[in-house]
Amino acid sequence: MLDPELLERITARRAELDELEEQLAMQLAEVRAERDELAVAERVLERMSEQLAVERSSVAPALGQVGGQAVMLVPHRTPSMEEAALPPEYQRILAVVRQAAGPLMARQVGEVLGVDISVRAKLEPLRGKLVRLADRSWLRKLPDGRFTTRL
Repeated sequence: MLDPELLERITARRAELDELEEQLAMQLAEVRAERDELAVAERVLERMSEQLAVERSSVAPALGQVGGQAVMLVPHRTPSMEEAALPPEYQRILAVVRQAAGPLMARQVGEVLGVDISVRAKLEPLRGKLVRLADRSWLRKLPDGRFTTRL
């Protein structure tokens, strides 16, 4: 004969697990929806980047609009382009990487530039600038995440 108390515990635990399963299914659906949204955002960003690259004809940095705010655009590097085409902040970043004895992590660049590297929110914008410089052929990003000058 089965113990009624044990049956009650099993039933209660099954109910808890059913509720947990339902919560996890909802979370999974939310994660998948957000991932789909990010994929769309990435495609839009890629198209916008391609359009900006086509529109960029001058050597001087141009102002663009992102979210209603004026932002400085970093031009793609060409053989005849000088670093002066970059905004001053990007020129400082390039100088730090160039003066280093070897490839640097974003954290190391931040230390030299005086960025509070203990605060992720202050380090991530610098990492974004390094990636932007790499994407536009001013720097080279190594597979391990370090940055170095172009050859």
